[in-house]
Amino acid sequence: MTRVAKSEVQNPYRKAYPLNEVGRVYTQASTAAVLDALKLVRRGWVYDLGIERYRGMPVHPIHPPFEVIGYRTPTGLMNERDQAWMETGNDANMRVLSEVIFGTMHTGTHIDALAHISCGADNHWFGGHTAEKHLGDRGPLKADGSKLVPIVTRGVLLDIPRLLGVDVLPGHFAVDAGVLARAAEAQGLEVQAGDTVLVRTGYLQKWPGDEARSYFGSGLTLDGARWLAERGVVNVGGDNESLEQIPAVDPHNPHPVHTYFLIEEGIHIMEFVNVEELARDQVYEFLFIAAPLTVRNTTGSMINPIALV
Repeated sequence: MTRVAKSEVQNPYRKAYPLNEVGRVYTQASTAAVLDALKLVRRGWVYDLGIERYRGMPVHPIHPPFEVIGYRTPTGLMNERDQAWMETGNDANMRVLSEVIFGTMHTGTHIDALAHISCGADNHWFGGHTAEKHLGDRGPLKADGSKLVPIVTRGVLLDIPRLLGVDVLPGHFAVDAGVLARAAEAQGLEVQAGDTVLVRTGYLQKWPGDEARSYFGSGLTLDGARWLAERGVVNVGGDNESLEQIPAVDPHNPHPVHTYFLIEEGIHIMEFVNVEELARDQVYEFLFIAAPLTVRNTTGSMINPIALV
């Protein structure tokens, strides 16, 4: 992986992190790159790229269910009267509503931390960290969600269904290097170093209904991932559960794209990125912004990214 020398890094967001805990988006987040990305905003249009989260929503079977539980309510506070500060000088009868959220950081639109995937007999992840040395009772101690940084980059949408003249890619369709190159050429785009690339399959037109099963598993192949990495991208997002083609062609690794991006290249993966409005308006180049929650020991973060043009 090509890295920017530490002395060249001008990151206004964060203190200096060890390079074996951060990926490409960190090392390429110079002030010059941010200013170049900001120049893409000319119309003042804002696109919300997140999906709604709700109790009982579908999540990948490896993750826990998403739950929203009411914690305090006006009636409960009035009956329990356990908040003394509400019981005096409160002629307005002001009360509070709050909740508890239970679930994984990989619920809905999210970004994977570099500690999300491990591999090998030693269960290692990005930066040479291993489960034996760097996994605590509450999660990874290195390259975890606390090392995620705000993302301000040029964004590029590669609309594969439009290229092929369909609304949604068929199930298990392989988005390989050739398909990516053809999409970029058809859209008059050049994928560049420092980009966040979003790959559209059209899956969210069918999700979360039962019909979505017929379109499940379309996504990037390993050679498609390499094509993007060779161009220096820092993030790759998909509009489905796993970004990559499922089942994988590799008989020895069920998620070769995740392994390659997160462990070998330090390229962050985003999933369930809603690009339908961008595709509708044929907006293929934009300012991409996402602000992950930086929570210790996590393996990713829910995000609500936006595109601006």
